[in-house]
Amino acid sequence: MSDLLTVLGLYKGYRSGVERIDVLVDLSLVLKSGEMLAVTGVSGSGKSTLLHLLGGMDRPDQGSILMDGTEVTGLGLPELSRFRNRTVGFVFQFHHLLPEFTAIENVMMPLLLRGEQRAQAEKQARDALADVRMEERVDHRPGELSGGEQQRVAIARALVGRPKLLLADEPTGNLDAHTGMAIGELLHTLHASHGLTSILVTHNERLAATCSRSCRLENGQLQPPA
Repeated sequence: MSDLLTVLGLYKGYRSGVERIDVLVDLSLVLKSGEMLAVTGVSGSGKSTLLHLLGGMDRPDQGSILMDGTEVTGLGLPELSRFRNRTVGFVFQFHHLLPEFTAIENVMMPLLLRGEQRAQAEKQARDALADVRMEERVDHRPGELSGGEQQRVAIARALVGRPKLLLADEPTGNLDAHTGMAIGELLHTLHASHGLTSILVTHNERLAATCSRSCRLENGQLQPPA
């Protein structure tokens, strides 16, 4: 397998008053195409910060992120927006669906933002919702869906544009145990069927154990599991 993601010497810190807080320190990672990596660690260890940097939602203070041959840290704002829209899919603990839009309209949004025709975007969105077994709920708004159903719609939205990399930040963290395991199984199914490379940040040890590789974020660096 070829390397999809190479991270070298990543540093990110924040200033709090006169104090400088180091979050990620000289962090490195190589992720091969097709891998599913679980990242664990205590709250506040920088897991979400890492995902935001890898997905181009934030910039590191130092270091390099090479994604499928593209140096992400060197992209300008228009190119970075295009990278996020076409290369990366995001799933968060809280679904962040737009409440005034239906499920299918939420899923169509990334495609419309990239300039696709509405009819084609709607077809792709229906297919994506069928992939997550939500084809019977396409016209329901988020407030009419359960937590698990909302997360399924969010996953469909993340994958509708056929990204290469899926970044999931505590995708089961806001769900009960049974629903969380169902979402975990769905992510595995989609990882395989879509030919994804995935990074899952999670406190769910059962979910982490099902991934092809696991590491923990500690003292700003990725370490082997304890």
